[in-house]
Amino acid sequence: MKLAALILLILTAGVLHAGYEPQEGDICFQSLSHNPVIDAIEGATESPYSHCGILVKNEGEWYVLEAIGPVKETPIKKWILQARDNHFDVYRLKEPYRQHIPAMIEAAKKYKGRPYDIRYQMDDEKIYCSELVFKAYRDATGEELGKLVKLGDLKWPAYTLTILAIEGSLPLNRIMITPRHLSEAEQLELVYSSKDN
Repeated sequence: MKLAALILLILTAGVLHAGYEPQEGDICFQSLSHNPVIDAIEGATESPYSHCGILVKNEGEWYVLEAIGPVKETPIKKWILQARDNHFDVYRLKEPYRQHIPAMIEAAKKYKGRPYDIRYQMDDEKIYCSELVFKAYRDATGEELGKLVKLGDLKWPAYTLTILAIEGSLPLNRIMITPRHLSEAEQLELVYSSKDN
């Protein structure tokens, strides 16, 4: 019933979900379908979030600018449906920081087309989801959004085999920005959760 109502709202009313008033620059978080990599992200970070992106408007339609495959704009309807149980949370820059949203979106768009980074490195050759949001804000403001962490400081041991399958070794000193640590940025506030509606 909840999903049917959501789809009806999207198709007829032009809104994303009852109670949510979208704004450009909103940062949307979700959990993707279970697989070894997704389980490692969520388990190692002790978080329900394994994916995120930036809400943008293009010719009157809402999209999520995301790094999932190449960096691209995904229609919000499709983005919601790719989430586990169609659940998503939305964080928004607090008032003092919202002036940076246009520049942040433009900065994020410069990464469009970059391939996905399964190794979660912080270089610009390939990009992963939370890295895209982090770098867009950094490029626009010169400041960090969220806390950079080392792989070795996360709860990684249970996911050793998955990490080894990707890396061939354990890069425990690798610095990264995870969806969880991005969501905890002091500049952000939770403004919507589909579980509450």
